[in-house]
Amino acid sequence: MKKTMLGFACALIAPLAFAQTSTTTTDQTTTTTAPETTTTTTTTYSAGTVATYEPGKTIIVKSSEGPVTFALGTAARIVNGAGKIVTAPLRAGQNVRVYYTGPTEKRVVERVVVED
Repeated sequence: MKKTMLGFACALIAPLAFAQTSTTTTDQTTTTTAPETTTTTTTTYSAGTVATYEPGKTIIVKSSEGPVTFALGTAARIVNGAGKIVTAPLRAGQNVRVYYTGPTEKRVVERVVVED
């Protein structure tokens, strides 16, 4: 009986003797956001006559500064003086006013107003 009691006592104490302690570590991370960047886009225009026109690609306009090349984006509209959309392709010699954005190297057309 003593052996049984001793075995029972050891069985109860053993888990406490072999118990592992756990360590909890907390890392605190501080995140800062970058300041907001504001981009200002200005629309400029150039007036002249159409030299070359490739629908959906480019338009070259002869202006007082010489020939100027513009990239036609997917959102570019070709309208008349009243603002109605022109469905006929532009012809060489037509007077136009080209409204565009972007620097000199990357002029992107927003709209072309046919002045004829």
